[in-house]
Amino acid sequence: MNRFLVRSVMQGLINGRSYSGSSISNGHMYRAAIVGRDVWLSGQQNGMPFGGFEWRRMMNSAPAWTEKVPLEKEEKKENPATGEKKGTEMMVSSYWGISRPKITKEDGTDWPWNCFMPWETYKADLSIDLKKHHVPKNFVDKFAYRTVKILRIPADLFFQRRYGCRAMMLETVAAVPGMVGGMLLHLRSLRKFQHSGGWIKALLEEAENERMHLMTMVELVKPKWYERLLVLTVQGVFFNAFFVLYVLSPKLAHRIVGYLEEEAIHSYTEYLKDIESGAIENVPAPAIAIDYWRLPKDANLKDVITVIRADEAHHRDVNHFASDIHFQGKELREAPAPLGYH
Repeated sequence: MNRFLVRSVMQGLINGRSYSGSSISNGHMYRAAIVGRDVWLSGQQNGMPFGGFEWRRMMNSAPAWTEKVPLEKEEKKENPATGEKKGTEMMVSSYWGISRPKITKEDGTDWPWNCFMPWETYKADLSIDLKKHHVPKNFVDKFAYRTVKILRIPADLFFQRRYGCRAMMLETVAAVPGMVGGMLLHLRSLRKFQHSGGWIKALLEEAENERMHLMTMVELVKPKWYERLLVLTVQGVFFNAFFVLYVLSPKLAHRIVGYLEEEAIHSYTEYLKDIESGAIENVPAPAIAIDYWRLPKDANLKDVITVIRADEAHHRDVNHFASDIHFQGKELREAPAPLGYH
């Protein structure tokens, strides 16, 4: 392509004006067409086309094209399940061709949650022994047990019998150990080229389950500004402290979590007593709890606290089991992880 054609194309791109031209050189013919900012170059040799490409000049970093995808046929309305207002349509990028398939409930209605899917829901096993307790047998066990008892003192003084706020704070802390343990086991697996025995998924399942407890409690208890500030402080301190602890002694870390879960069972039991006595109103269960635990449509707060307490009992067993594995001088990958142990 001669210099005249190149210069013409570049000038057309800069000026953004319409241009068309052709050139013949050594038996080759090139043609350029510029319309606005779209450029199409093609060529022929002896009357036969040999290829082409389109050059689109983008004036910003937006995707090549977007389309309007209707979300609701009706005008703006509030979703009773999520409390969010949805508009008639929104702009979504279609460059990668990724879209969420339509997901429905068993009754055919649309699935309202983005944070979890129907296949991640379950019915809690309420037959688990809630009174099971790991008796401290050595120095590590006693240290873990005393540490948890000391940590309970400021919580008792601050929250007293406000078990809704207490549970909300508890879940912001309880969701940390599983994520830290799963992350460190993940990095260990990558570093040593070893399987984890399923423990990475088991601990991340625990973290996700605790996070869903929090999402449920937030629907029931609206935290005040100073409680939100307390969450930031406690989470920042606890995350870093537990991270260092897990690196130094996984068996102590899991034992502490096991005892924390025992305290959680006790707190939720006291919560249920206040509900049964009428000190706390037995309000209807949030929609997110009904769908996540597959509760009846007429479920109430007592039903929600009951299934959450059962979850905490299962987490208690998992962490005490993990600590026992380390006390036996083994690694977690040497024992099958209790995946799906709810």
